[in-house]
Amino acid sequence: MTVTRSAVLSATLLAGLLGGTGTLADTPERSSGLLSNGVATEAVTPSQSVDASYVPGGNVLRLPSGKWRYLPAGATKSVVVDAGDAGALEQVAASRAWLASGRVPGAPGLRRESAERALLSMRALLQPNGSFAAAWYPFWDFSWPRDSSFAVAAFAHTGHDEEAYRILRYNSATQRADGTWEARTRLDGSGPPDARPWQLDANGWVPWAAWQWYRAAPAADRDGRLEILYPTIRKAADYAAGSLDADGLPPASPDYWELPTATVNIGTAAPLLAGLNSSADLARSLGRAEDAARWSDAARRLSAGIAARFAPVGYQRTADGLHGRDSAVAFMAPPFNTAPADLPTALDETYRALLRPNGGLVPGNDPATRWGDITWTASTSFFALAWSGTGEGAKAGDVIDWVLSKRNTLGELPETVSADGRPKAVVPLGWTDAIVLIALLGADGTPLPTPPLHTPPPARQPQAG
Repeated sequence: MTVTRSAVLSATLLAGLLGGTGTLADTPERSSGLLSNGVATEAVTPSQSVDASYVPGGNVLRLPSGKWRYLPAGATKSVVVDAGDAGALEQVAASRAWLASGRVPGAPGLRRESAERALLSMRALLQPNGSFAAAWYPFWDFSWPRDSSFAVAAFAHTGHDEEAYRILRYNSATQRADGTWEARTRLDGSGPPDARPWQLDANGWVPWAAWQWYRAAPAADRDGRLEILYPTIRKAADYAAGSLDADGLPPASPDYWELPTATVNIGTAAPLLAGLNSSADLARSLGRAEDAARWSDAARRLSAGIAARFAPVGYQRTADGLHGRDSAVAFMAPPFNTAPADLPTALDETYRALLRPNGGLVPGNDPATRWGDITWTASTSFFALAWSGTGEGAKAGDVIDWVLSKRNTLGELPETVSADGRPKAVVPLGWTDAIVLIALLGADGTPLPTPPLHTPPPARQPQAG
């Protein structure tokens, strides 16, 4: 087999995560929280978080000495001030007003407190130009179309329309001329930070995010704002539709692991299905019947391809069934896609296969990738969405509560959890924040909608006589 440059690059990137050991390195927290003034962002370091806490409702840190640390308006570096400082109080009041302008999901107590912190952290990761940092630490401080699409959905359905639309405009501005996206971009929008291979799944995530925004947006002006986004959606959907082969499946592409596969993977196929159905429905909303029909046809072909190739192998990572189970099986369930009848069995089997002793999941069990016993909060949280969407509310709630139990001492959600249950890597991770918020909306009884399937009208029957 020929080893491609992309495969070599991805292996190098994974080696960095593995710490040179062959299993993912058990690294401590690299960041512990966020300070923000709405323009600049600063990470709270692990040492700064010891015996500290946030002033409730804001991104001002209460220190063990009793003083406060915050990022003043117009500043790029935090300062330590007396408790009750006027500038810090003004910032907290503004944060509380922002929270009150929308909805904080979750039952009172831990769930509500976690949702509030997740919203504030996402707000701190969102930049004025609409880029959304995955986390505030080197090599995570870039904007991924995938992560930011989940942020769009979470902001939109918690009543923060401006933030959701700002991200969509950024993703429009960073779309490549052919309708695709880089795997990630610098926060100033100047392009990718390295030669990491681009990923086709963004062509599903961005239209899905636009559809979620549209469903939650104020009706008075949403069509006009959708018109501004529509060229982006058209290019994305046309590329996705054009990528399908004779079996209705897209080509092999790096999946959300950001590792290539030799054949098509579910982490690309499922988001593209969500994106094509979303694009078709948005086209209908604007009266673009020809576009809607074209993308609906592509979605039907892709759905049939998934049923023919992925369903027989239990919706494993790749259509050939040679690369094990994958947490991206959850992308076949609401709020992304209408779940096939055989999906519940695949969800249960995949969850059991990926579960680790600490109670969380690894992204997959491809024999070529050894994840060790460090688990990923995003991969685990996928199942809260999938089980909520397939009527397994108790299972979904158990997953939510496990993830929330792994918050750090500041109440932030980590990227990973160590084998002994401690928060690890970057804290907070914006993607996990967004997934948890979406899951909490479902637990409250207001799940996100799922892009509809549109079947062709029945053929006209010839009239007798």
